[in-house]
Amino acid sequence: MGTQVELKAADGHAFKAYLAEPAGKPKGAMIVVQEIFGVNKHIRDVADGYAAAGYLAIAPGFYERVQPGFEVGYEPKDMEAGVAVMQKIKWDEVLKDAAAGLARVKPAGKVGIVGYCWGGTVAWLAAAKLDGIACAIPSYGGGMYGMINEKPRVPVLCHFAELDKSPSPEQAKEIIAKHPGINYFFYAGAGHGFNCTERGSYNAEAAKLAKQRTLEFLAKHVG
Repeated sequence: MGTQVELKAADGHAFKAYLAEPAGKPKGAMIVVQEIFGVNKHIRDVADGYAAAGYLAIAPGFYERVQPGFEVGYEPKDMEAGVAVMQKIKWDEVLKDAAAGLARVKPAGKVGIVGYCWGGTVAWLAAAKLDGIACAIPSYGGGMYGMINEKPRVPVLCHFAELDKSPSPEQAKEIIAKHPGINYFFYAGAGHGFNCTERGSYNAEAAKLAKQRTLEFLAKHVG
């Protein structure tokens, strides 16, 4: 459904991204931010899903700066590889790459950003620092608690898992208390990665409900 395109960040870095286009005129656009596993089949499927819902969706290859073409599955060795790359990523470069994705899809209208796991942290950071987005939807962003002092400048919808450890429910509640204006939901019986169909932690009921709530949020803030 989608195609591979090339983006260029403000500092001249050229990198790949996955672009999924809707069948008709876009309602708006979405930046889809990967987990630590790269822009793999699951993330491409997620982007395709937003395109099917009427949005022009782009999944930038944030790991391209460190390891071009990085794409792994969900085995323990894949987790180790993903963490190793993540630890080399610089947040200012992440924002530059997100801005490049934003520029590519902005002609479609208002732009939201959604992220999962590591991508949830990126979405949270973008809500505070990325100019031009209309809203942000972080799902179980493991690094959000470490960025609790970042102040969102756009509407935010957070999806938290009650069985998660990163962030834990206690940490999530601290984030909520610090930023009472954000929207949030906790998912009973769900753990970290509950949206990913290829992970053992996949929870179909929670994933379906989170997607429904996300689309309602996007209808309000993006179109």
